[in-house]
Amino acid sequence: MGPLNDDPEKQRIRVLLADDEAMIRAGVGAILAAGGDFEVVAEAADGREAIALARAHRPDVALLDIRMPRLDGLAAAEEITATVPGTAVAMLTTFSEDAYVARALGGGATGFLLKSGDPHELMAGVRAVADGAAFLSPKVARHVIDGMGGAGRLAREASARERVARLTPREREVLSLVGGGLSNPEIAGRLHLVEGTVKAYVSAVLDRLEVKNRVQAAIVAYEAGLLA
Repeated sequence: MGPLNDDPEKQRIRVLLADDEAMIRAGVGAILAAGGDFEVVAEAADGREAIALARAHRPDVALLDIRMPRLDGLAAAEEITATVPGTAVAMLTTFSEDAYVARALGGGATGFLLKSGDPHELMAGVRAVADGAAFLSPKVARHVIDGMGGAGRLAREASARERVARLTPREREVLSLVGGGLSNPEIAGRLHLVEGTVKAYVSAVLDRLEVKNRVQAAIVAYEAGLLA
C-alpha cells in the first residue's frame, strides 16, 4: 500500500515524536509515513531530550507523550512553546490522562490525539496543528466532558450554551468548523470566504466565548451540544 498523499510538490510536515516506549514511536511513525506528507525528523524518549531536539531541528509539530521520564510531556510542551515559537505542540493521550488536558491547554498545546485512535484521525490532527488550527480528538473531548460529571457538568453545559447563544449564526458556523479541527484556509474554502474574514470571525468567537485558544473553543462547542 502506497502513501495516502503522494503529491511530490506538497511540502512535508516535519514532526518530532517523543514517547518513552519505542513500540509507540514505531507505530505512530509508521502511521505518519503512510500519510505521505510527513517526515519524522527526530525521536525522543523523554521530555528533556524532546526539548533539545525541538531546538535543534525546529520541527513543524512536536508530538509528545504525556508521561515520560526525566521530564513529562506537559513540562516539555510548556518549554517548547516558550522557546521554539515556530513549533506547534500536540499531546498523545489515553483515556486515563484526561485530567491533564487543562494543564496542557495552559501550556500551549493545540492538539490532543488518542494513542489508540483512528490512524486517519491522527494524521488529520497533526495536519491541523501544523496548519495553525487546533485539534481535539472527538473521543478525547467527549470522554473529558463526560468524565467531569455531576452538577458541575450541568452548570458548565448551561454556561457553554449561554456563551454560544451570544454568537451570530455565522459565528456559530465558524465555531463548529473550528471544533472540527479545520484550519482558517479550510474554513474559508468551506464557507466561501476570504481567509482574512475567517481570521476576524475566529477572533470574535474567542472573544465572545471568553476563551484563549481554539481548543478551549472546541470544548465549549462540545459542552454546548454544537458538535456531535
